[in-house]
Amino acid sequence: MRILLVEDEDAIANAIVRGLDAEGYVSEHASDGITGLWMAQESEFDVVVLDIMLPGLNGYEVCRRLRESNDSVPILMLTAKDGEFDEADALDLGADDYLTKPFSFVVLLARIRALLRRTSAGRDPILGTGTLRLDVSRARCWRGNVEIALTAREFALTEFLLRRKGHVVSRLTIAEHVWESDLDIDSNVVEVYIGYLRRKLDRPFGTHDITTVRGLGYRLLDSPLEETTAGNG
Repeated sequence: MRILLVEDEDAIANAIVRGLDAEGYVSEHASDGITGLWMAQESEFDVVVLDIMLPGLNGYEVCRRLRESNDSVPILMLTAKDGEFDEADALDLGADDYLTKPFSFVVLLARIRALLRRTSAGRDPILGTGTLRLDVSRARCWRGNVEIALTAREFALTEFLLRRKGHVVSRLTIAEHVWESDLDIDSNVVEVYIGYLRRKLDRPFGTHDITTVRGLGYRLLDSPLEETTAGNG
């Protein structure tokens, strides 16, 4: 999941970025409204966390322009102000949620997850292929009836592959959506994590769903979902 943070206070921005990275999200940061608007329009993000008091363009204006361009990305507004009119203004302009500073990272993370659940509700919160299932809203994974423990990064990579099952995705594309976009192109971290997933999702079950397409990238096979009772617990 990719999150754009538009925040001009470096201490706050650095803390949020570190926290999101630890939770397995890919975060991009802009320190002014003009750059934030450009990044939101040029790249695909799952959530935009947007401060109101920004240099260049304030958060209200960034939000307004995104909505005028029919961009439906979920927007969580941040502000040091505290008042019902500020909240009303943000929501009237198209923001999906509102959080007043100071706030805890735990609360911010909960709000982000809530926005992601709302977004995934319009898609399919249960992703799968063959006997592999991923419950996006509860962050749980099964192969058949066996629940598999995944780290935050492994879960993000599995979700990314499942949403593109049947299609070849390049190492660069994976890196941009599951890791930071400036990941060293010569790094083998993608291959390492593909190996982790094969050892957890394929080999113990005698399957080979994650395939390597030489010179192009990786593909998760698109197989008919098999009926199981996984996820009922």
